[in-house]
Amino acid sequence: MKIRILTAADVRAALTMSQAIAAMKKAYGQFSSGRATVPLRTRLHTDKGVTLLMPAFLHQSRNLAVKVVSVYSGNPALGLPTVAATVLVLNPETGLPLAFMEGDSLTALRTGAGGGLAADLLARKDARTVALFGAGVQARAQLQAVLAVRSIETVRLFDPSADAARRLMDAVALWPDAPKIIPAQSPEAAIEAADIVLAATTTRTPLFDGNRLAPGAHVTGVGSFTPEMQEIDTATVRRAKVVVDSREACMAETGDIINTGAVIHAELGEIVNGVRPGRETEEEITFFKSVGIAAQDAVAAAAVLKAAEKKDLGTLIQMS
Repeated sequence: MKIRILTAADVRAALTMSQAIAAMKKAYGQFSSGRATVPLRTRLHTDKGVTLLMPAFLHQSRNLAVKVVSVYSGNPALGLPTVAATVLVLNPETGLPLAFMEGDSLTALRTGAGGGLAADLLARKDARTVALFGAGVQARAQLQAVLAVRSIETVRLFDPSADAARRLMDAVALWPDAPKIIPAQSPEAAIEAADIVLAATTTRTPLFDGNRLAPGAHVTGVGSFTPEMQEIDTATVRRAKVVVDSREACMAETGDIINTGAVIHAELGEIVNGVRPGRETEEEITFFKSVGIAAQDAVAAAAVLKAAEKKDLGTLIQMS
């Protein structure tokens, strides 16, 4: 028995963002049609932190994987990351392991791709301007994904850390066909006339006043993952058509939905499957909230493994 070990660099080299977005379309579609077994994530607490177990099996595409995410707040003092993730890909026919891969890069890729799919289905076709809140890994992935589905010309970036903002701006400037990216002096300046608003922060209080969103704007929020965290305010939610990755997960886990009394229009997979409509007018505001589902990890990991095998990425280890 052989298993393929894939590093973060291998994961990033395996798939383009466009390929990852196509994979997410399969993941969300199967999830919302009941063709995925996705148990609620298991939380294992120790005296130092918590480890989350996130298994998923996609019935149609036959993808089986388990992601393990550990969150240990004391790790930075040891020179280690607070959050660390790994993914184990299994053969659904035999249960034997096929691959073990670095999970942080996979999470960024699949979360970004989910936001890209949402923008493709919900943002206006003529969207040209993005307001970006956050300058970390998730913010970068969300922007990359939107650039894969829309011809963005200008990005207004707002982040409390000038250094983080500058690092991201310098990185984006090197991308092929890079949009113009400029620092915004305030949240209000960032969202003014923005066609797409991307929120990827760890804030506990809303980032901007939703009353100031332009008609026709699309908003994606990926940062809030507990009831105490909230990136998007009540005004935005009340004005918007609200779409989520998972009704059950979002109603239990994110302040963006819990604290605003959100009325959920659809899961993204229902729009993929044609069960519910996406954007219906040029003037309506749309809001996609994602907390992440294990179905995304299983499908993304399978796509990464397939590409890695074709490109001969990673290291094959003889296990028995």
